[in-house]
Amino acid sequence: MLSKLNLRNLALPFSLLAAGAASADIVNLTSPDGNFSASGEFVSFENGTYTIRTVLGDMSIPAATVICDGVDCPSDEPEAAHVDVEFVGSDTIGQELMPLMLAGFANSRGSVLDQILAPDGTLVYEMIGDQGFGETIGSFAIDASNSSNAFTALEAQENVIGMSARRILREEARTLTNSGAGQMTRIEQEHIIGVDSIVAVVNSGNPVDTINIRDLARIYRGDITNWSEVGGPNMPIIVYSRPSDAATRTQFDAQIFGAADVIQVARIAGSSTDMANKVNTNPGAIGFVGFAFQNGTKPLNLITECGIAVNASTFSAKTEEYPLVRRLYLYNRQDGLANNGNSFLEFAISEDADGVVEKAGYISLGVERVSQADSQSEMLSLLNSTTDPFELGILRDMLIERMQYDRISTTFRFASGSNQLERKSILDLERLSNYLETVPAGTEVALVGYTDSDGAFSSNRSLSVRRADEVIEALQQVGGERLSNVTFSSLGFGELAPAACNTTNEGKGINRRVEVWVRS
Repeated sequence: MLSKLNLRNLALPFSLLAAGAASADIVNLTSPDGNFSASGEFVSFENGTYTIRTVLGDMSIPAATVICDGVDCPSDEPEAAHVDVEFVGSDTIGQELMPLMLAGFANSRGSVLDQILAPDGTLVYEMIGDQGFGETIGSFAIDASNSSNAFTALEAQENVIGMSARRILREEARTLTNSGAGQMTRIEQEHIIGVDSIVAVVNSGNPVDTINIRDLARIYRGDITNWSEVGGPNMPIIVYSRPSDAATRTQFDAQIFGAADVIQVARIAGSSTDMANKVNTNPGAIGFVGFAFQNGTKPLNLITECGIAVNASTFSAKTEEYPLVRRLYLYNRQDGLANNGNSFLEFAISEDADGVVEKAGYISLGVERVSQADSQSEMLSLLNSTTDPFELGILRDMLIERMQYDRISTTFRFASGSNQLERKSILDLERLSNYLETVPAGTEVALVGYTDSDGAFSSNRSLSVRRADEVIEALQQVGGERLSNVTFSSLGFGELAPAACNTTNEGKGINRRVEVWVRS
């Protein structure tokens, strides 16, 4: 074994040799106690070991035993991962949906998605061309936390796609605009990739199937504490909620409590998966989860404050008539997004991504068709909603017409008093045109308009017909000759058959709609 003196003496010739070689990259390795010192040309740092080249040959020394000094010493900080695009924001989107979406995107480009662990611990998704045998043509990372972080990241970084389970807030949009990110609600920067119902859930053994939204709010306030108070068994209610910064919680509170600042009497579940687990293991529990995270719990149908009953179904979510539905968004800055990012966004809002969204357990924007013939209870409820003879006659005409048609999930909506389609409806025109192109020749398509309750009945009825005509014109412009196999007609029933309560701006927005009915 070499002595301390010999080790120090060995260091001198190594250093002299290196100094005489202009091209050598010199590092000094010294033990913390000074008992060992060696210098030489830096060769590599692998698996926690330095290798230097000396006059005696290559020497390998464990990094844990020495301190490295020199320009070519590796940094103490792990090498950061290189990614083309980073997805930041909602765990609702980032945990389940986004990895599948990236895999679908890679497949659409003849590539495969591979996962690697970068030196800094980042999980990187690499897109490998030529079915996995080619070069790396894209790299992505996912930082799944909460929706608010999406907008913080968009302000600070380029090449970021923000994931949000809620629409951007006005103050967030204003901050981003001031930072040079652009107008965040433009169609080029705000992208809807699917919808998600926030479902109130109970244990599968609980006999309660339906709950009034008022009672749901009272449960979360602590005013109702036993299931017997809402038609269930004599059993205490164990209430679960989410952290206050979770988008699911924000959306739930807004829909259940409105603008009121309510202190919930609830235990906290850290995630939707955790929420479902707690409800599954507790017979008296109630909670709320995204549609994809029901995981064996029992979803509750909801009755709105004005008595409209809505099932927790994919159709009611696609029509956005379920009271606790939310859209899933991707956002980008107007500057600095790499080509892979732009291509990904095009894929994410296309019909090619619908299967991926559904595979992840969410609700795609794909067209769904249901019969309207078996809704007797709803019909009776509508007939009892008015005593005006004139309105009652029109309502009966509507019900007779409706029984002869199926309904398509695509539903067009408008601003108050306007014939202008909202942004999502503009995107839906292409999807509906693609669907109608495939139906049998001679199919009849009725565009059926409705309004909110503001204004006179006769004026609203006229407005509803004009909106239906507007959609027909827009469809024909988008579909062109592709839609020669169908015939269009327009109907309008004003404020009849509301899909939501007309007591709030949001409810009125849901009611300002044009439905699509088909028969063939």
